[in-house]
Amino acid sequence: MKILLAVDGSPYTKKMLAYLTTHDELFSPGNEYIVFTVQPLIPARARAAVGKQIMDKYYVDEAEKVLAPVTKFLLRHGIDAKSEWKVGHAGESIAQFAESAEFDMIIMGSHGHGTLVNLVMGSVATEVLAHCKVPVLLVR
Repeated sequence: MKILLAVDGSPYTKKMLAYLTTHDELFSPGNEYIVFTVQPLIPARARAAVGKQIMDKYYVDEAEKVLAPVTKFLLRHGIDAKSEWKVGHAGESIAQFAESAEFDMIIMGSHGHGTLVNLVMGSVATEVLAHCKVPVLLVR
């Protein structure tokens, strides 16, 4: 099975990884894993003020801060996962990447906000569910 692990470095990512390791049907060396994170786009004025080279390094550094601990965790458990990252809007980027790369499943942590908060603020998980046809497992 080809599984996309959508991560953001939050405690909810850690909960998702803990859940994953306790379910042998999901956590197996026979599956293919891609660890994926999305870095928010910095406003155009700020990007212009600091320059492309500095922005590119910033995005790489921030993505690595999220991806490195997850990759290390998976390696300790015998899983050699690839990692990818994008710059953009998290929910849409996760959904687009999952569909374009033909994943069988997305697994991600959810902050577990109530319906009212999602209605007012939105949620990455809600956006992934709305924009994606790939099955999504949310871990709270």
